[in-house]
Parts: sequence; structure tokens; C-alpha cells
Amino acid sequence: MTGHLVVIDLQQVFADPASGWFVPRFAELLDPIEALVAAYGPAVTFTRFVAPAEPAGAWRDYYRAWPFARQPPDAPLYALVDPFAGRPSLARPTFGKWGPELAARAGDELVVAGVSSDCCVISTVLAAADAGVRVRVVTEACAGATDDSHRQAMALMGLYAPLVELVGVDEAVRCSAR
Repeated sequence: MTGHLVVIDLQQVFADPASGWFVPRFAELLDPIEALVAAYGPAVTFTRFVAPAEPAGAWRDYYRAWPFARQPPDAPLYALVDPFAGRPSLARPTFGKWGPELAARAGDELVVAGVSSDCCVISTVLAAADAGVRVRVVTEACAGATDDSHRQAMALMGLYAPLVELVGVDEAVRCSAR
């Protein structure tokens, strides 16, 4: 098997239409991501965005703009959605999820899916690429705050070729078997 799948932030806060952070195409990602998770088996990491206990620096202004998000990591809004609820996850109080924990799991290739393509996905992808990791972004398994911002984020990540490759679900599943 080649690569490690990271599923970024499939959380209630992004799935709930009443949330200020709702991603409109969130529900459309569940089937493609289920196929990826099945293909990558144990080589999967789910991540969660969580608020820090005490925001520092510019994050203070961020949480003044989004006060509803100042909740503990185990708050229901930060839970993974069904069918992934209860799975172990890597929780970080940053948009980008790349760091020592994910680097140790990823090896030299990372396959990325999740939300939002124009925030947490792009932040993770570019940091991993900077670290020299080959990154495949599964375009059909990502969504942004809007369709336009999703397209822009995909176009921007595509500029980082050959470090970053944009792929479809079928290709990502085929790559998992190599």
C-alpha cells in the first residue's frame, strides 16, 4: 500500500447548516471518503479542528469573531460525523494539521480529503509539501466554504506540482493498492 490518508475535519461544526462554519457540499463528501477509508484501511488519520484553551496572538481576534467556537475539544460541535463518529482523531487548534504527529504517520506520501479545501485542507497540504512529502489531494473528496473558493483552492494547490497532485477518488483508490 502506498501513502497515508488524512481525512481533515469531518466534524459536526462543518456539517450543521445552522453553524457559521457550515460547508454546503459537506454531505456529498461522505460516500467518496468512505471509499477512501475502506481502501486505505489502517493507514488513515482523521483530524479535528478544536479551539485552544486560551487563544494567543491573532487567534484572540479570530475567536472574538467566532465566539461560538470557544468550546472544549470534546464538545459535540467538534465531534466527527457519522459514519466516522468515535474514531480516534488527531485534534489540533490550528487550520493546518501538518506537524510531528501526522509526519510520523505519513511517511513520504500523503493523500488528503476533507474540509474545508479553502482553509484547513490547503493549510495542511502546503505545509506537508514544504516538508518534502508527496501530496495527493482528492478533489472529489474535498469541499470549501463556497464552490468558487473550492475551485480557487484546488487551482492554487495544483500550482505546487509535482509536490502536490490533484486526483480523483478512483485514482486515489488505485494508488492505495500499489
